[in-house]
Amino acid sequence: MSRVLMLVAALGCWLGSVSLRAQEGEAPSARDIVARAQAAAGGETWIHPRTLLMRGHAVFYTPNGPERHERYDMWRVYPKQKGMAHAADGKVRIESWHRGQCARLITFDGQRSYTLEGPQPPSEADKQWSENFGFGVIRFAIEPGFRQERLPDDSVEGRPVYVVRIIDPSNQMTLFSIAKDDYAILRLGFDTSRGWHERLYSNFFKKTGVSWVQPGLVRLYYDGVKQNEIIWTDFELDRPMPDSLFVVAKGDSCSD
Repeated sequence: MSRVLMLVAALGCWLGSVSLRAQEGEAPSARDIVARAQAAAGGETWIHPRTLLMRGHAVFYTPNGPERHERYDMWRVYPKQKGMAHAADGKVRIESWHRGQCARLITFDGQRSYTLEGPQPPSEADKQWSENFGFGVIRFAIEPGFRQERLPDDSVEGRPVYVVRIIDPSNQMTLFSIAKDDYAILRLGFDTSRGWHERLYSNFFKKTGVSWVQPGLVRLYYDGVKQNEIIWTDFELDRPMPDSLFVVAKGDSCSD
């Protein structure tokens, strides 16, 4: 009888092991997770947009307390390919208004960066953009030359997530946390000269007839300390954007 019981126990352990391996085998790969996140965000329209205009407002956290900017807008011309995850590409213009004044203006025209002071030295521009660019790599993450690695699962603000590391052709690494239920991208993380940078995405919304899911709230952290948050309230996809929009001369200001 004892031998029978031992055999039953051994069989139970073996079946449990097989069941566990089956469950692990059913788990999506890192590549599958990224592909599903791309589809959930809008599919081909989201993967290969031409331009994007986002409008909203922002809060910057300073030693003197929160500084609320009543208007925060970004114009973006997207690149057709990507080599380095944390380097400026395409074109971008960001402007911010505080108490009715143009408080911040920074652009990249594809080669040079500009602020309210005009063209910036390449070294300073490279440093600044390397601390800000990173999200777009997930659009290219399953193309040749990119690698995906699945890391231990986690949670973001109570939502279970898959965690995936994306490695670009230059070996720069970016972490993405993707919701298990709807594959929304909830968190981004990568290393910068200012420390470990994270962004949390929430309050997602859509517009009728547009295959695009837009996070309405983006919170930015360096080494765990919140630096600012952006509240996006509207977006416009594939709007024509002239090259002159991304070139700033000293003395220029934000758009009206």
